[in-house]
Amino acid sequence: MSRVLFALLPVLLMLTGCSGSSDTSDLKRFMDDTLSKPRGRVEPIPVFKPYEFFSYSAAGLRSPFELPVVDATDVQIQVGSDVKPDFERPKEHLEQYAMAELAMVGTLMREEGALWALVRDGDGGVVKVKTGQFMGQNHGRIVAVTDYKINLIEIVPNGQGGWIERPRTLALEGLGGE
Repeated sequence: MSRVLFALLPVLLMLTGCSGSSDTSDLKRFMDDTLSKPRGRVEPIPVFKPYEFFSYSAAGLRSPFELPVVDATDVQIQVGSDVKPDFERPKEHLEQYAMAELAMVGTLMREEGALWALVRDGDGGVVKVKTGQFMGQNHGRIVAVTDYKINLIEIVPNGQGGWIERPRTLALEGLGGE
């Protein structure tokens, strides 16, 4: 029995604490003070313009990140010219990538004075090239290497069963405006 009384004693003390004074005048005073203060003004919700639907219609056009194709009026087609790629020569490593996948990332000056260009291939590897080597899928032969660009001559079909030479430039990656 003493155990039951000992267990009920804290419960009885808590209940008497809750039923103490019923004086809530301080709470009523706080409520009256709060309600007597001027109320704030809520700004109206801003009016938004309705959404205007936009239909992207340039999906079939050339990507702005690709080099433009040379206009046919800029290229002189020579009927019966002897320009043609050498299909017998072994392909070099950079000829398996399109020019859009290649990027010039730097240069090296060799001890013999030759300037080599560093080109990042489509797989992320870096290859050194010099004048006379080939790159790109259009039989591009490197004709000049400078500190800021690689000049190539590509051999492309002329649309009439023959071939023409087309100049191409691969600029150093990161140059503004290139």
